[in-house]
Amino acid sequence: MADRKPREKAQEGRSEGRSDASRSEVGRGDLHADAFAAAIGAMVRSERAKRGMTRRQLAEQSGTSERYLAQIEGGQGNPSVIVLKAIAEALDLSIVDLLPRSDGRSETLERIVDVLRRMPQSELPAIADLIEGRAALVTDRAHRIALVGLRGAGKSTLGEQLAKAMGAPFIELNRMVEREYGASVPDLIEIAGITTFRRYERTCLEHVIGNHEAAVIATAGGIVANPDTYALLLRRTHTIWLKARPDEHMRRVMAQGDFRPMARNREAMADLVAILDARREDYARAAAVLDTSGDTVDESFAKLEKIAARYRKGDRR
Repeated sequence: MADRKPREKAQEGRSEGRSDASRSEVGRGDLHADAFAAAIGAMVRSERAKRGMTRRQLAEQSGTSERYLAQIEGGQGNPSVIVLKAIAEALDLSIVDLLPRSDGRSETLERIVDVLRRMPQSELPAIADLIEGRAALVTDRAHRIALVGLRGAGKSTLGEQLAKAMGAPFIELNRMVEREYGASVPDLIEIAGITTFRRYERTCLEHVIGNHEAAVIATAGGIVANPDTYALLLRRTHTIWLKARPDEHMRRVMAQGDFRPMARNREAMADLVAILDARREDYARAAAVLDTSGDTVDESFAKLEKIAARYRKGDRR
């Protein structure tokens, strides 16, 4: 990490000194240089928020100064390929995932997404079946139900109750990772990095799917940050997004004695909202959504059990 610092600082100085000239030269491409830099910054900022990482954490893990990272996220930086690669690796992404693309495949995907946005919600499951069938994807979900959402949504409390009602095991992926690899999740991430944790998370999910026809699975809020793992979850489980208002998320986490959201962070609520915004589209890909805002645990469980009953009977509506 230390050897990247001088390179990154030199790059920072060079980018500031030549920004006007380079932007005037590049501006004749598909994207004006300012727009291109802004798009990269927005993607870095969004992927960081999706993972619940602070700017300082990403700076430390990528060997980039926090100040320079702020410039990049604000569209003012002109990062070298080496710097951008380091940032991508810290986010467990390929460098191409941080580059705006205008190729035919992306344009086609944008067209598909645009069409889907205009379709009635009731039509989406049938469309998903057609797409999965054409792509020959495995979609055996059996009686596996997965709960996704931010901390404080009720995944552990409601998931455990649902598992008991179903007579199925309740599995928290974070706890499974800790048992399998002998370290708490925060320690594992600090020692080995987020990329290693996500790899363990994927392995544990594959193990659960391979060994349980019926189970209730509580996932970490950031599981959506790994597209492949999240796609596996969506294909092989009936996924339900548990959501609540940001203030309720914060209140519940604090009530559980978890003061991490407030630790060294005076803008905890703003960060939480940013994380939710970054993950919203991914969470919304779940088969069902349950808003627990304002409900008691019993009220939320009754709603969850009703949703789960449909999947246990094979009714996807």
